[in-house]
Amino acid sequence: LANDCSDRVSRGLARFRAHTYWRTSEFFLPGDDPRRAIAWKAQIANFDEGLADHSIAYQRYETPYENGALKSIFFPVEGGEKRPLLVIVGGFDGTLEELYFMMGKAANERGYSTLLYEGPGQAGPVRKQQMYFTHEWEKPTSAILDDILAKHPEFDRIILTGISLGGYLAPRAAAFDDRIDGVIAFDVMYDFGAVVEKFRPMIHHPVYSKLPGVAWALENGQWVFGKESPEAFIDATHPFTLEGVAQQIKGDVLILAGAIDHFVPVSQVDDFEKCLVNARSVESVVFSEESGGGEHCQVGAAALWQAAAFDWILRRFG
Repeated sequence: LANDCSDRVSRGLARFRAHTYWRTSEFFLPGDDPRRAIAWKAQIANFDEGLADHSIAYQRYETPYENGALKSIFFPVEGGEKRPLLVIVGGFDGTLEELYFMMGKAANERGYSTLLYEGPGQAGPVRKQQMYFTHEWEKPTSAILDDILAKHPEFDRIILTGISLGGYLAPRAAAFDDRIDGVIAFDVMYDFGAVVEKFRPMIHHPVYSKLPGVAWALENGQWVFGKESPEAFIDATHPFTLEGVAQQIKGDVLILAGAIDHFVPVSQVDDFEKCLVNARSVESVVFSEESGGGEHCQVGAAALWQAAAFDWILRRFG
């Protein structure tokens, strides 16, 4: 369809749709399925072509890390250096490019420059370099910040947003890197191990183990954590907790949550809040079922969480 469009805006939108189709097509595939590589490359190509059709300025960077490199995408906007740089990271199962549609585009439209990045266990590192998740997320994040601030020293304030599992990753990084002035947990993920532990009884259950969602979660977890069994994957998630860590966060914190999140209990909001004893400020927004934002990461109601997040940024950072 994109090739049939003479109008570049329509062509770009078709490219973005193709990006989403390719990205979604690989979601439930096993990590070693050869179709994953084909779909992953196609979603990147269509994303870049869509940006070009819309004349959207961006730069792709590679940051040396351990024995490989981490990728990021920088989206500058005119006058963005006068505002905080919004840095965005995903979670357990996303891609670098989809972060643009989840928050990057909305931020650019509001006058914020953005940096999207990925770390160990996420799309590129796990596919190309066999880099697996680490609970010490400050390490890849600090490497990314070192690189972007060397390239763009004009930014003197940083707000880090973590999506889904990123609700643990971003606060963890903020606890160890004082350059992060504000952090948004979108949504809350105070204790990932406690969330994943509920899958343990399902591993060998004759019915539950065959449910597509359960089978996918356990298989994907083994892949992105580099483990040989579901039990080993679950064990590896237990260090992913903000207990004993959140006390070190000194900046501003925004916690988002859905009241009927199928994955993360809303009680983790209180758990997180109680530990933020040294944060400059703490705000929480729990979206009700009636609002339409009650699900995990406010699926289907992006306008709600984005309104809350950008209003918070304005209040705290101007």
